[in-house]
Amino acid sequence: MNIDTKNTIRPAEIYLKFLQLAEGLNKLPSLPPLDPLEERILQQVARSNQELARLSVRDVMAIEHLGSPATIHTRLKSMRGKGWIVLSDTEDSRRKQVGLSQAALLHFDRLSACIMEAVKA
Repeated sequence: MNIDTKNTIRPAEIYLKFLQLAEGLNKLPSLPPLDPLEERILQQVARSNQELARLSVRDVMAIEHLGSPATIHTRLKSMRGKGWIVLSDTEDSRRKQVGLSQAALLHFDRLSACIMEAVKA
């Protein structure tokens, strides 16, 4: 890595190192890959989980910038089949809560480790 005259690493170099490390994760056997829309949905679910907010299938389908409800429903079904998300029962049997699977949490743990490694490098 290039070091400037103050012996500090530029933030762009940290980010590029993170991308390199994260790309290596994709080569490890894990969950099937997500398409770009599924990635955005996963990020939304992860943020809601982090904020301890309950997110139902209906809530996700109502997020307009993600696409039409039918498209979002199809992607949620795909993500569940790929093992990225889980659907849990709520007090209303007609509503399902969307959450991250254990495998998805492990994936985020690995990405976090990549960030830490990039900062150390």
